[in-house]
Amino acid sequence: MRRSARPIAGPPVTRPLSRGGRRAWLVVHLLASGGWVGVDVVLGVLVLGALLGDARTAALCLQVSPLLFWPLLGAGLLSLLSGVVLGLGTRYGLLRYWWVAVKLALNLVLVALVALVLRAGLQDAAARGAAGGPDPAAGLGALAFPPAVSLTALVVATVLAVVKPWGRVRRSAGRPPPAGGT
Repeated sequence: MRRSARPIAGPPVTRPLSRGGRRAWLVVHLLASGGWVGVDVVLGVLVLGALLGDARTAALCLQVSPLLFWPLLGAGLLSLLSGVVLGLGTRYGLLRYWWVAVKLALNLVLVALVALVLRAGLQDAAARGAAGGPDPAAGLGALAFPPAVSLTALVVATVLAVVKPWGRVRRSAGRPPPAGGT
């Protein structure tokens, strides 16, 4: 009985996705990423409303802003999950091409920042808004950076996905390239 031929370069990391599976995960990835951009825009509008509006508008914007934490984290995690599934189930891999590796790093950093830093900032902003006062947004200019940084990183990730620059990640010396690749 003849055994199926396997490449000498090593076993495949994962099983490739079917065409329909790839399309389904790609739709999930695009919707999650688009939702992430949308929630970031809403957060940016609320922060600008708090910084530029009168005291009442600022208080309302600040009190509402923590409601965006879970949608931001959920969209980021869903984008991360679907990106990992696509990376493992397609020819691009997770660390085979530079553009995929950079997108993965951006996603991991952004999700970590949302979970570890932004939540506290949003809760602090809500407390200031609830306390009221003549200028509840005083000293919260730093809250404008998270949506700006996140939107910039998400635009970079989108450009990377379209342009696919830089080629393949080099393999270390002594390790053969994967079968069919260079």
